[in-house]
Amino acid sequence: MADTALDIHAIRALLPHRYPMLLVDRVLEIGADAIVAEKLVSVNEPFFPGHFPSRPVYPGVLVLESLAQVAGIWAFSREPEHRGRGVALVGVDHARFRRPVGPGDTLRLEVRIVKRRRDLFIFDGSASVTGEEVAEARLLAAFLDWEGKP
Repeated sequence: MADTALDIHAIRALLPHRYPMLLVDRVLEIGADAIVAEKLVSVNEPFFPGHFPSRPVYPGVLVLESLAQVAGIWAFSREPEHRGRGVALVGVDHARFRRPVGPGDTLRLEVRIVKRRRDLFIFDGSASVTGEEVAEARLLAAFLDWEGKP
């Protein structure tokens, strides 16, 4: 994998997401077929007061969204000519959650391209904390026009 890192400013230049839905803090590496990034999970996340007040848990659906955003970063960094379009998560298969993620955890997000058909991408993603896998899924993403059409 290439030794390419992206800070939050470069991530914001690639993705349209903003607070509170930007769920990637830095990219550690981008390669021809994979990307590794991190999400620093803070106790100040807006959903923690309700999920769950006595033991805050980073929602599994947001782990999947974090992986999807990392896939989007990979797609836009590899194909800059598509940056005027959107990239959307269009499917999730084989999602598994192994253990909860909470405040103070650094979520390591690894995504690898499996296949591409025109504007549709298939990725395998995994999330881990301190080397322990916490989630995995196959993600389907597509470049879209902003009107929502492929």
